[in-house]
Amino acid sequence: MISIARPLIDQEEKNAVIKVLESGLLASGHETEAFEEAFAAYIGMPRGIACTSGTAALELALRSLGLGQGDKILTTAFSFIASANCVVYAGGLPRFCDIDSDSFLMTPETVRAALDRDKDIRAIIAVHLFGQPCDMEGIMAIAKERGLTVVEDCAQSHGALLGGKKAGSFADASCFSFYPTKNMTTSEGGMVLFKNEAPARRCRMLINHGMRERYRHEITGYNFRMTNIAAAIGNEQLKKLPAFNAARQKNAAFLSAGITNPLIDIPAVLPRREHVFNQYTVKVKERERFLRHLEKNEIGCGIFYPLTIPEQRCMSGIAQNISFPAADGVKNRVVSLPVHPGLSRGDLETIVRAVNDFI
Repeated sequence: MISIARPLIDQEEKNAVIKVLESGLLASGHETEAFEEAFAAYIGMPRGIACTSGTAALELALRSLGLGQGDKILTTAFSFIASANCVVYAGGLPRFCDIDSDSFLMTPETVRAALDRDKDIRAIIAVHLFGQPCDMEGIMAIAKERGLTVVEDCAQSHGALLGGKKAGSFADASCFSFYPTKNMTTSEGGMVLFKNEAPARRCRMLINHGMRERYRHEITGYNFRMTNIAAAIGNEQLKKLPAFNAARQKNAAFLSAGITNPLIDIPAVLPRREHVFNQYTVKVKERERFLRHLEKNEIGCGIFYPLTIPEQRCMSGIAQNISFPAADGVKNRVVSLPVHPGLSRGDLETIVRAVNDFI
């Protein structure tokens, strides 16, 4: 079976973890601080705070920026549930906009339509889905015009570019996940990057039980600290991230050039973007039959996502009763194929052959 995802962990990561284990300093410390500095510098943001997950990063960003109880926060209808759950965790009300059906991304047009529909929205969570940045220049212009805070959800877009600038460097804050299926991993973990010092200081307290000084709890916080063990993996993975992304792009180019089946729509790469292909997501009309065909050919795949966020049961009574035509149109057609750096040329040829054989 060709797997849909596989983290690449080599001797460098193992050696780094052993070094931390032998030091006895397992909790958050120097290794974590080094990771925060290196990752923030890589993205092009002045300060970073490591935490336990991408989901925690999103909640931390909202709370640190002063967003919370009763605040309406706009995000995409088509994403992983964390893009909206973080709003609920912070005490806010998620509101949703539609997407572009070719790129799967929220756009300035869909954002503006949602803001015109609800004048009380205070912030935007812009989601860079599947490894491609959305139009942050357009979204930031709208946010400036209306006085809104913006957070980038970069869980799937480590190293992606818009106009030569990295995803995660446009907004007031940006959030990354290091789950094992991401473009780089720390096993579990996340990172929040901030433009300004004040929210970063608040975030630093929030991850550490509301403390700046030991046993002086100024605010109600959490234990969201990243361990030195996770950070040690992250420091080695970050060194390899450009090569990982290049491999994903090369694999995606091979798939896009080879897939000629008219029943399959290959991923769209928008102008001025550098897509890093956390997922290689195609659209197919007869999905269930296509899935059985892939299984027969021992090709792993994923459906991201079979329901829009507003349809999820946990959003019942929270989400507005509004239709999202583009998101509703793609949710029944999307299938993600393997694109990860661990694929061989033979794996790629097998995938192309199987996809083209589907009739």
